[in-house]
Amino acid sequence: MDDFKKFISSCWGALLGGLIALIIACTGFYRVIVGIVLVIMGAWAGNYFQHNKDSVKTKLKNFIDKI
Repeated sequence: MDDFKKFISSCWGALLGGLIALIIACTGFYRVIVGIVLVIMGAWAGNYFQHNKDSVKTKLKNFIDKI
């Protein structure tokens, strides 16, 4: 029993994360989370492109030239 308590106390974060992931996967809530993540990534990319327009153009041109 003492070993089990040591295991739980050392790995409680991983166990909790796994339990939450299992609940999210079973309920289908992951679709909402994926949508939110995609919206945030799109907003970040748009902001980055807006503020670094010249460097993005140069990198994109170099990438296209390699193809």
